[in-house]
Amino acid sequence: MPGLRRKALLAALALHAGDAVHSDLLIEIVWDGTPPATAKNSLQRHISYLRGVLGGRAAITVRPHGYVLDLAEEATDLHLAQRLIGESRQSGDPAERVVALRAALALWRGRPLADLVGLRWLDEQAERLAGLELSAREALTDARLALGEHASLVPELARLAAEHPYHEQIHHRLMLALYRDGRQVDALAAYQRLRTALATELGVDPGPALRQLHAAILRQDADLAPPAAVCGPIRVAGAVSHPAPPPAQLPVAVRGFAGRRPELARLDALLRSARASRAGQPGTPPIAVVSGTAGVGKTALAVHWAHRMAGEFPDGQLYVDLRGFADHGCPVDPATAIRGFLDAFGVPAQRIPVEPTAQAGLYRSLLAGRRVLVVLDNARDVAQVRPLLPAAPGCLVLVTSRDQLTPLVVSEGGHPVTLDLLSTRESRELLAGRLGANRLATDPGGVDELIARCARLPLALAIVAARAVTRPDFPLATLTAELRHAADVPAAALDPFDGGDVATDIRAVFSWSYRTLTGEAARLLRLLSLHSGPDLTASAAASLAGRSTTSVRPLLTELTRAHLLGESAPGRYACHDLLARYAAELAHDHDDPGAQRRARRRMLDHYLHTADGAARLLDPHRDPITDSAPEPGAAPVVLACYEEALAWFRAEKAVLLAAVGQAVRTGADRRAWQLAWTLLDFLDVHAYWHDLAAVQDLAMTAARRLHDRRGLAHAHWGLARARAKLGDNEDARRHFERALARFEQTGDRTGQAHTRLNLAWVLDRQGRYAEALPQARQALALYQALGHVAGQADGLNAIGWYLTHLGEHRQALGYCRRALVLHERTGDRRRAAQAWDSLGHVHLDLGDHVRATECFRSALALTRELSIRYDESIVLTHLGSARRAAGDRVGARAAWREALAILEQLDHPDAGAVRGQLAQLL
Repeated sequence: MPGLRRKALLAALALHAGDAVHSDLLIEIVWDGTPPATAKNSLQRHISYLRGVLGGRAAITVRPHGYVLDLAEEATDLHLAQRLIGESRQSGDPAERVVALRAALALWRGRPLADLVGLRWLDEQAERLAGLELSAREALTDARLALGEHASLVPELARLAAEHPYHEQIHHRLMLALYRDGRQVDALAAYQRLRTALATELGVDPGPALRQLHAAILRQDADLAPPAAVCGPIRVAGAVSHPAPPPAQLPVAVRGFAGRRPELARLDALLRSARASRAGQPGTPPIAVVSGTAGVGKTALAVHWAHRMAGEFPDGQLYVDLRGFADHGCPVDPATAIRGFLDAFGVPAQRIPVEPTAQAGLYRSLLAGRRVLVVLDNARDVAQVRPLLPAAPGCLVLVTSRDQLTPLVVSEGGHPVTLDLLSTRESRELLAGRLGANRLATDPGGVDELIARCARLPLALAIVAARAVTRPDFPLATLTAELRHAADVPAAALDPFDGGDVATDIRAVFSWSYRTLTGEAARLLRLLSLHSGPDLTASAAASLAGRSTTSVRPLLTELTRAHLLGESAPGRYACHDLLARYAAELAHDHDDPGAQRRARRRMLDHYLHTADGAARLLDPHRDPITDSAPEPGAAPVVLACYEEALAWFRAEKAVLLAAVGQAVRTGADRRAWQLAWTLLDFLDVHAYWHDLAAVQDLAMTAARRLHDRRGLAHAHWGLARARAKLGDNEDARRHFERALARFEQTGDRTGQAHTRLNLAWVLDRQGRYAEALPQARQALALYQALGHVAGQADGLNAIGWYLTHLGEHRQALGYCRRALVLHERTGDRRRAAQAWDSLGHVHLDLGDHVRATECFRSALALTRELSIRYDESIVLTHLGSARRAAGDRVGARAAWREALAILEQLDHPDAGAVRGQLAQLL
């Protein structure tokens, strides 16, 4: 989150989550008691920004008494921690208290509000949260003392005592733990150190409770003994008759390991941190949870890092393949894994207890005080992992799984390391390590295609590399061509990715994850292969499945946890190409073709009807493009305002473009041209003109196949807008003329009026104002006959614009003023901005530079409010002209530089003209 004020605002709202916070208090917090005069406006802008980050206006609502961060229950770490601490207080079982308190303390990650230091109210909150953490640690210490864990508590209590040298309760617990561990002298020494510090620094003596404990230790009071119900550590006399060599069970490292530098660095940092702090909490070794999709290289990373760091674990390296996701055999029972570890340490069979729980106790006892690396590969779930976790802080546990193992992160403080696909550079490194850099250099472009067709998945790259190694005389282009041809045959798309056994057969490897899914999640994965891509939201997935969004969310979570889907951005889900092809094969084999067609229609209708509503929020005077109901089961999103519509179009742009293409490919032609039409205003206004041209070309293809004159009219119209914005005004004029002919054939008088007005606009772009004026007058007459108020305002503004360019400035002023009144009456902010811009131009032509500047500023404020960058550049260009005409060269330069920056960002040809204007100022 960029910006101190935004961070402070979010923190203040989150600390009051669910409660209204008055704007005055927020200003006081955010500006630390010294707000600027513009604080209220700035606060509203920051609120709008946060809403965008958090997913919409509903995230932060306005109540009579202020703003509310509307979060789900326990959506903040603080709420969850407070609930867990509260549960621990209500439990009479110290073991249950330990579980709850450890889960709560795992939610603290360093100093609270660490990047907001210096803001008084938030500093106070940070102190409060630090106090809450300390009280939870004290409660955890008491629970562990009740369980007889005094020996393992001593190092942590010593650290806490050093951090809080005058905290008598912490010293009380340290003295008690030392005494119960048989270290009476150390307990008394701890008392003397505290007594001396208090006397020297504060001039006081220890309190009564500490003095009473000191006296009880001196007389070795029986009441200080550990709880009778707690057993001591397991001792296995003669467990190892002769010292056995440290186990070294790591498998052979992967040859040509490549990439993964950030992930390796995170594992290195975890080890360093653990060594520096003695693993943070005694009795809790650091745990790394490496997760990712099938074939992404989890085992390769774990084994590679384990070999690199083997020297850090002189007491041994344990390894077990838990076969959580495998085609051969059942998942390994934890008891079987423990027995293998005991054997690795040379424990004689006759000394191994019969009961699994006793074996687990012996395993932990053997590791106590040792530095051992434990690699638990291919775990299915947390239940398989927990019995294998040592309690020795000198150890480190490295777990790999296709599941995220979230409970291990929450309860045991595991550190998640999620593997994504390799980057293109890392993929090249992998191939170069196996094939040699020289072979890759012969066809760099072909290598990039090969990497793309392998979806940058390490297993796929390794399989293809192995095939290349066995055929050294074949150019890589041959392999790439094989992949390309296979991709054209859906049933054979994965055939090239078979390495010869189940462990290197992409289909088999994917299937091990697929078989763990519930039936509904498996069905959803198959249906997702029908989506146009590149990603989708929960509501789109719900439409595909014909289910409610509420019922689909748990299925998406299940697929994400299994790494069959990735969450590419909050609330957006995607899978890589090879998984998508695998899902498509499954859909072909398992699902009825009719059901697939209905799912596609639901998906397209989800986007069509949502986009139609969104387009009418961007332009309130736009007519609906479809009057048919969505396919049963489709659930279009209902958007509330302009800002939500714009945000939706921006988020879904790539998906919508792909959906039009898919609709054309699958014969859904009516939906194709209608969906293309809904995109027109967004793509046009926000300068995506190449995309606009491409999508309207597809719409033209669809409408021609249908012989749909209405569809053809709209496609010609959209192409005309794109061609004009891309600089081909003659081609744009031809398309507008064809659109006009189709609208006349269908009797669509509104379409005719819109088209005549745009024909005038194209002539205007060519400087042909005298020819443009009659077209605009005809458009206005049609709008007046139809009673189309917004159209009348457009026509009036256009006529005024052409009149001022023809020298009729006074007459133009009247037309533009009438247009502005109508636009403000209808609430159309974008067209009101255009009318203000026209008025500014007329005043400039009349020599009234002050009024011109005021008009341009009004237009500029509206275009910025609407986030319309191209329109903003036009107004800035005109504003620069007004300032230059007024003799304000500095102001002109500033306005033109802003305009140029926008046009260069848009790669627009108008940038050249603005550069020329700037050059004239030098």
